[in-house]
Amino acid sequence: MRRFSLFITILSLLALIGCQKQTTANNETQKDSKPNIIFVYLDDLGYGDFSANGAKGFTTPNIDYLANNGINFSNGYASSATCTPSRYAALTGVYPWRNNLKILPGTAPLIIDTKQPTVPKMLKASGYNTAIIGKWHLGLGAADKNWNEHIAPGPNEVGFDYSYIMAATQDRVPTVYIKDGDVVNLDKNDPIEVNYKEKFEGEPNAIDNPELLTMEWHHGHNQAVVNGIPRIGYMKGGKAALWSDVDMADHFLAEVKTYIKEKAQEEKPFFLTYTMQQPHVPRTPHPRFVGKSGKGPRGDVILEADWCVGELLKTLREAGIEENTMIIFSSDNGPVLNDGYNDDAVELLGDHSPSGGLRGGKYSLYDAGTHVPFITYWKGKIKGGKSNALVSQLDLFNSLAALVGSEERTNDSQDVLSALLGESTEGRKSIILEATTRTSYRKGDFVLIPAYKGAKLNKKVNIELGNHDEIQLFNLKEDPFQQNNIAPQNPDLVKQLLGEFVQKRGEFSKTQELILK
Repeated sequence: MRRFSLFITILSLLALIGCQKQTTANNETQKDSKPNIIFVYLDDLGYGDFSANGAKGFTTPNIDYLANNGINFSNGYASSATCTPSRYAALTGVYPWRNNLKILPGTAPLIIDTKQPTVPKMLKASGYNTAIIGKWHLGLGAADKNWNEHIAPGPNEVGFDYSYIMAATQDRVPTVYIKDGDVVNLDKNDPIEVNYKEKFEGEPNAIDNPELLTMEWHHGHNQAVVNGIPRIGYMKGGKAALWSDVDMADHFLAEVKTYIKEKAQEEKPFFLTYTMQQPHVPRTPHPRFVGKSGKGPRGDVILEADWCVGELLKTLREAGIEENTMIIFSSDNGPVLNDGYNDDAVELLGDHSPSGGLRGGKYSLYDAGTHVPFITYWKGKIKGGKSNALVSQLDLFNSLAALVGSEERTNDSQDVLSALLGESTEGRKSIILEATTRTSYRKGDFVLIPAYKGAKLNKKVNIELGNHDEIQLFNLKEDPFQQNNIAPQNPDLVKQLLGEFVQKRGEFSKTQELILK
C-alpha cells in the first residue's frame, strides 16, 4: 500500500513538473514573439480623473501604477468629444468627421464598412488572435435587425475573432450581452423587441411608472425601465437575457480574465480591446464600491474601474506574460457630470476637477472634450516617465502596424510608435479635433476653433460647446485652461492656421459652414 502511495506521489510530481515545463515553454514562446496588445478604453473618464493626474478626494493606485511605470502623456487625444466617433477613429485610423459620425442609438446598423481596414484586421493578418470585450457602440447588423437571430455584420466581421459586448451604452436598450453576434441567454419564447420611437403597449416606462424607478432621471432617460433604471429607448421581452447593472464590471472582467488565461497558453499573440463602461451613466457601482470615493456613484465607479485595472495586471502576472504585453490606456472622450441622471456627481464634486482644470468636457470643442488620459505600459520595455508628445487614438493603426511589422497604413493615422514606447518626445505635428460634428485644429501649442454659421449652444444638458460666433485661438502651452482668446492679436497666425485647416478638412456641409471672413 505504501509503495502504491509512493508511486502515485511520484507520478503526481512528474505531472506537475511537466505542466510547469509546458507553461514555461508557452511563456517563453510568448516572450520570443510579437507582444500581446491590450487597449483599455474607458468611457467618459476625464484627464484629471485619476490621482496620478491630480484627482482630489480619492486615489486610483492601479491606474497610477500604469502612469508611473509607463509613459503618461500630457498631450494625448481622442479624435472626438463623443463616444461613437472616437471609437470609430481608434479602430479604423480614419477621422470620423469624414463620415459625419454622431452618437448612435442602440438599433443603428454597423457603421464600419466590412471591407475597410481596421486595427484588428491588420493585427489578425499579422498573426494575432483578436477580441473585444465590453462596450461596442458602432452599430450592429442592419437597421431592421432581428435581435432574436444571429446579428451580423458586427465586431466579428471587422476583424475580431471573439466579441462579448453590449450593443451601445449602459443607458440605452437593448440591455443584453451579445456574444459573437448572438444574444446571451436568450429565451426564444420571450423574444426581444426594441424601438427608439414608440413605446410598447402594456410595457412600463419611466414617465408613466415612476414608482418602478430606483434611479431618478434628469433628462432624456425616461423610456424603458430595466432593473429600476430608466433608459433611452423602449424594449420588450428578453427577460432571461437582461444584464445586471451592478455586476456589469465583474461580468466583463471575468470574460477578460478567461480570454487572457486561454490565449496566454497559445503561441500566437493576442490583441484585446477591453472597453469598460465606467464612468458613463447610469453609474451603478457594485456594492463593494458604494460610498468608497466620497464623490457619489461617479467617483465609486472610477474606483471600480481602477480595481478592474489591478485585476487585469494580476491576471497578466499570473499567466506569466506581463513582460510581453503592451497596455494602452485611454478614454473615448472627456468627462461629464450630469448626463441624464440625478446622482450627486455635481453636488459631491468638491475640489476634484475631472478635466484636470482643462476647459470644457464631453461634447465640447474646448480642450477637455478630447484631451484625455493616455498611458502606454510595457514592463521591461517602456521606462516610466511623462511625455509632452502630441499623440492620438487615431494613431493606433499606423503605430501598431509599425510595431508588428505590417505594411498596412491609413492616411489619417500617423506612426508615433517611438513616442508611445518612450523612445522619442516627438509625436504628430497637428490634428483635427471634433465635437458634435464641428471641428477645430491643433498645431503645435496652438489650437484654432473656427466660427460657424448658425451655431447653437446645447442648453438642454447645460454643457459648454463654446462661442462659435467668433474665431478663437489659444496657446495651450501658455494658457492650458483656454482663458485668453488671442485671435484678435494674431491675425496672420489665424489666417495661416485657418488656411491649413480648411485645406486638411476639405468641404463643409451646409450645417457646418465656416465663417471665413
